[in-house]
Amino acid sequence: MDLARWIARVTRGWRDFAGRLAGETRGNVAMLFALSVPVLILMTVGGVDIHRASTVRVNLQDALDAAALAAARSPYVDNVEIQRVGMASLRANLKAYPNITLREADTTFVIQDEVVVADSKVDVRTLVANIFLPPYGKFMDDYLPVGAHSEVDRSSRNIEVALVLDITGSMAGQRIIDLKAAAKQLVDIVVQPIQTPYYSRVALTPYSMGVNLGSRANAARGTPVGSTAVTGATMNLAGTPKAVTAASRTNPVVITAAGHGFNNNDVVWITGAAGMSQLNNKPFRVWNRTSDTFEIYTLGGYRVDGRYFDSYTGNANVQRCQDNDCSVIITSNSHGLSNNDYVYFTDVGGLRDSNNTSVVNGRFFLVGNATTNTFTIEPSEGRGISPYASGGQAWCAQPGCTWFAFENMYGNLQAHRISSCVTERTGANAYTDAAPSGGRVGRNYPGSSNPCLRAEVTPLTSDRAALKNAIDDYQVEGSTAGQIGIGWGWYMVSPNFNPLWPANGAAAYNAAETLKAVVIMTDGEFNTPYCSGVISREGGSGSGDNREKINCAADNGNPFEQGKRMCAAMKARGILVYTVGFQIAADGDAADLLRTCASTPANFFLPASGGDLSEAFAAIGRDITQLRISK
Repeated sequence: MDLARWIARVTRGWRDFAGRLAGETRGNVAMLFALSVPVLILMTVGGVDIHRASTVRVNLQDALDAAALAAARSPYVDNVEIQRVGMASLRANLKAYPNITLREADTTFVIQDEVVVADSKVDVRTLVANIFLPPYGKFMDDYLPVGAHSEVDRSSRNIEVALVLDITGSMAGQRIIDLKAAAKQLVDIVVQPIQTPYYSRVALTPYSMGVNLGSRANAARGTPVGSTAVTGATMNLAGTPKAVTAASRTNPVVITAAGHGFNNNDVVWITGAAGMSQLNNKPFRVWNRTSDTFEIYTLGGYRVDGRYFDSYTGNANVQRCQDNDCSVIITSNSHGLSNNDYVYFTDVGGLRDSNNTSVVNGRFFLVGNATTNTFTIEPSEGRGISPYASGGQAWCAQPGCTWFAFENMYGNLQAHRISSCVTERTGANAYTDAAPSGGRVGRNYPGSSNPCLRAEVTPLTSDRAALKNAIDDYQVEGSTAGQIGIGWGWYMVSPNFNPLWPANGAAAYNAAETLKAVVIMTDGEFNTPYCSGVISREGGSGSGDNREKINCAADNGNPFEQGKRMCAAMKARGILVYTVGFQIAADGDAADLLRTCASTPANFFLPASGGDLSEAFAAIGRDITQLRISK
């Protein structure tokens, strides 16, 4: 049963009861009760109309503010045209509320000393109207009048707002649904349909483990160093090759090479053995040498057991490895590598083991003996290597390169490829909005357990549809690097970052001309700090596999402290900051950060439900819009 039918039923019951009491002559109590019936009815059901009227007043105020802004933006200076523009906008804005009637005779838009003054009234249909309580008659009108007042200075300001939205894994389910609805509502409130002479634009900064800049990443972090072509690969050998005339099928294998000249513990390399092919392209250690023979051991010191090898039929050569280093000399012109750098290989032809598996492709090696065009690498100990065939690429694997090889928390080598996401800026500009050309932001080398989020930033725009479509496409993923989201919320409204999006650039800092605001939203604790673009060992629970974290401390320290410093810096530039902690503990670190970041206590919100979140975003949107309304 709906509310109106319930009220009608209750009213009829009270009316019948009141009629019976009115005819009662047996006592004064009945008379007194009958006299109190109207008041009781109004107290019981009148509250419904009061609540409805209060809600309508908020809606009318929003609609009247928008209409007054439209009239103020118009080029007209006479009241007739100001009235026409204001009324047209107000009628359009009130179409969303069919249960109210605009009192056009009581609605005016006039201009006074460059200020558009607007007043309006609407009628709200009541639910307790037409109540007749014999012999009292009709108590209420069918409609309640509700009014609103607005004043807009024609010397108003432009609006630039950045929404910093948490789309981490903890936002899954109803939370992301609620966030999308609230964010789109704020867009509708802030972005006005008329963009002249003053515009209102919104930027979107979705974040999780970082912020995704897409194709703009290189302009912010710098272009990563790529690869150089591999043109040759040979073994690092010394002396003259010696012919092998015999190789025994014993344990250990005994090699015969007349006048070989090797010493015990030398490391030698054998190639071309027919029959006993198990000897080919492998390093061995010399032991028990004579002038013409020697036994062969593995580099690890174990006998090479030849009892199950094929019979040797000739053609092998043996040669000593340079400085007992059976490394491979790679030729790659102008490679730019230095000794002890890491290098990564792709698409190299040849250099395969006995299982036909490449010993270099998809692997990382320390660089040695670097010259301008060559360097050496050491493949895994004891593995056979076929000759180099052709092609291939050598990639540097240091910070700033496409690949980055590092030691993880367990001391093991790990390598990640750079992504289009970005992380904290370090150094002197860590907490400034200096142009990225003069202070690059942090790179991101993500692991597979916490990859770069898919949602990209959206620069400032007045295209409501584009903004809401972007919000609708958000998918929850990743951990919480809120400090990075805060930084990019600032950058989105900073004119210093305009080279990243010249067609959607922010206005210069001038509070008299442009209001700049950042809305920061999160649902959890910041748990993802970085070191050299990789999640540091200080990353908290939920920030990915520890095997993919670098074994160093965060470059900028605690992420909450980073966030506070970033907020302080942006507020010092005159940016208004609002903060929203969705379903977070009021006494936690996240709430403490949000309180600190908010420009005023009134700018800090702690919504506990989806409805509360929607109300918080709507209140923020109204406050931002009304900041350029004088009264």
